[in-house]
Formats: sequence, structure tokens, C-alpha cells
Amino acid sequence: MIVVALDGPSGSGKSSTSKEIAIRAGWNYLDTGALYRAVTFIALSINSEKAEDILNKLALQPITFNSDPRDPKIFIGDLDITEEIRSHDVTEKVSIVSALPEVRAELLQLQRKIISKADRGIVVEGRDIGTVVFPDATLKVFLTASPVVRAQRRVAQSGGDVAVIEEQIRQRDHLDSTRADSPLRESNDSLFIDTTELSIDAVVKQITSSVESIESSNNE
Repeated sequence: MIVVALDGPSGSGKSSTSKEIAIRAGWNYLDTGALYRAVTFIALSINSEKAEDILNKLALQPITFNSDPRDPKIFIGDLDITEEIRSHDVTEKVSIVSALPEVRAELLQLQRKIISKADRGIVVEGRDIGTVVFPDATLKVFLTASPVVRAQRRVAQSGGDVAVIEEQIRQRDHLDSTRADSPLRESNDSLFIDTTELSIDAVVKQITSSVESIESSNNE
């Protein structure tokens, strides 16, 4: 099974790139950020950021993820929260909740379980896929882009003020890269791509070419 791990900060193009690669190859797709947003949604719904309270709720209503790249959805129990996890409130709190070691440990097992169920291949996006979740991935990629371009992309998708969102992005980068447990960082063997001036198609082609080269080498 082929596992492509795409790590990088928010707005670097991970989601669009990951989905497109998975669609073209006929593979599964996993947005691990959506899982952390889901537990943040839980934290908000129970009005508690304590790991014990969140995990107790999670035990009663497990998170499930639909891995179809054309229509990825996430559920808590039977409740579809695909849209709700993109709210401003969730975005504000996700770095705090995702930094809880107990929460990360629980979701680590869930991520590996979802990956193991992929038949042919899977593209997994996140911030610690190549370093922690699946360090034996077929290909590890680290995407990045300048904070201002990432802010402009966010505004193009959902509106807002570029300067304000750029500052939020910088704060999120700092929290994600300095947390004690599984910080955002590039692995030593990652393919590094700065997407600041690249189209999604150009990034997809570069990654797909790398996967094909690896597969060709393995078949020799």
C-alpha cells in the first residue's frame, strides 16, 4: 500500500493538493486536521478543554471519517459535523485542544487505524504525519508558503481581513511548532515544496512524479 504524507502549516495547499492526488490515483484521503477540529468541536460542545472530559465524550460518540477524496466527511457518532468544524470558534481553539498529549495519543491510534484500512493507497495531510503518525510513508512531503499568501488564500475562500488573518496564521504557526508533543516540523527525508508561487496543478504533478519514481525504483 502506498502512503503519501503531506505535512505543513495552514494555508500551504495541503488539502487541495492531497485531494487532487488521491482523486487522480484512485486512493483514499485523510485530513488529520479535521480530526483535531472534531475534538475541538467536542470541547466546545461540553464547555471543557480538559482531556479527560473530551475523551469521555469521545468514548460515547466516536469520530469517524469518510475517506473519499471527492466527498470527505467527518462524524461524531451519527452527527455530520463536516461544516461545523470550520467555524471561527473551532479555528480559534484547535491549537490549544490539539496540543493536549492525551488527545494526541488517542487520535494517533485513530489515524493509524484509518490508514491501515486503505486498500491501494492513501494521501494523508497534517502536521506530524511524516514525523510521528506514519514515518514509514512511501513519500513524505512538506508544503509551505509565505504567511501573507496563506492569508490571501484563506480570505479568497472564506472572506476576512488579510492582515488580521496573517497575524492569526503566524500565531498558529508558533503554537504548532513549539508545542511539546509532536510539533510541526519537516522530517529529514521530506520533499520540501514552497507553494507561494505555484499552482495546485504544478504541486500535484511534482508530487505525483516523485511517487512514480519511487514505485519504479521499487519494481526494479
